[in-house]
Amino acid sequence: MNVREVQRLGVVGAGQMGLGIALVAAQKAGVTVHLVDSSQASLDKGLAFADRLLSKDVAKSRITDEVASATRSRLQPSTSMSNLSNVDFVIEAVPEIPSLKEQIFSQLAEICPKHAILATNTSSISITKIAASTTKDPKDLSAAGRVISTHFMNPVPVQSGVEIISGLQTTDATREAAIEFVKRMGKVPSQSTDSPGFLANRILMPYINEAIVCLETGVGTKEDIDNIMKNGTGVPMGPLTLADFIGLDTCLAIMEVLHREIGDSKYRPSGLLKRMVDAGWLGKKSGKGFYDY
Repeated sequence: MNVREVQRLGVVGAGQMGLGIALVAAQKAGVTVHLVDSSQASLDKGLAFADRLLSKDVAKSRITDEVASATRSRLQPSTSMSNLSNVDFVIEAVPEIPSLKEQIFSQLAEICPKHAILATNTSSISITKIAASTTKDPKDLSAAGRVISTHFMNPVPVQSGVEIISGLQTTDATREAAIEFVKRMGKVPSQSTDSPGFLANRILMPYINEAIVCLETGVGTKEDIDNIMKNGTGVPMGPLTLADFIGLDTCLAIMEVLHREIGDSKYRPSGLLKRMVDAGWLGKKSGKGFYDY
C-alpha cells in the first residue's frame, strides 16, 4: 500500500496519547481521524482538551482559525469499533494491558480493510505477541504481517520522536508505510527491534525507577532529585516530574514487563511506585503523584 493513499486514520483510545495522536494526524497529515473509545465521557473529555489546545495555538498565532476549524472537523468520535471498517491505517492507544491489546487486535483484523496497517502505540509489550492475536493460524500472515508499533512520545503534539518496532511477522511494506506516515505527521522515526521496552523505555524507565528508589530510601528529596537532573544534566524535566506526566501506572506497567521478560533484578519496580499506584496517585492525570496538580 502506498502511504499517500492514507486518507482515513483510526485511533483506538481517547486518552492522553490517543487524543494527541489523533490531533497531530488531523492537523499535520490532514487525514480524517475516527477516534474510538468505549467511553463517551472519555471522548468528550478528549475532544474538549483538543479544543483547548487548538484555541491556545490560535491565541499564540501558531495556527490560524481556519486551520483550527479544519483540524477539529477531521476528528470524528465514536464508541463503536465498527466505524473503523473503512480506515487505511489504525493506531491502538489503550492502557498497557496485554490481554486488552490482544482482544482489540483480534477485532481489528476482522473489522478493518485488508490493506489497512494495524499499529499499536505500546511502549513495552511484544509486537510479535500482539500480531499473533490477529489469527488462529500462525501461518496466516494476512493480518499479522500488517501489525507494527508506532510508539509516540508524550506529549504527542510536542515530542517529535516515534519508535517504529516490527514484530517477527511484520512485512517490509508495513514498516515502510508506517515510517512514511509518521513522517507525514511531522515526526522523526527511529527503529528498534522487538525487545522488552524497545529503545526509549529500556533506557528511560530504569532511570525513573532509580530516581523513585532514591526518594524512597532517603538519598534526596523529590525537589533535589529533580533539580540536580535538570540543572546538572540539561534535561528539561526531572525524573519524578516526568513520571507524573507519563502516569505512574504506566511507569509501573512498563517496569513490570521489563522485570518479567528480561528477568534481571535491576528492573524490579520500586516498592514506593507500587504503593502510589495502589493509592490511585497516578500523577498529573489523577491530580496527585509525586507532586499535586
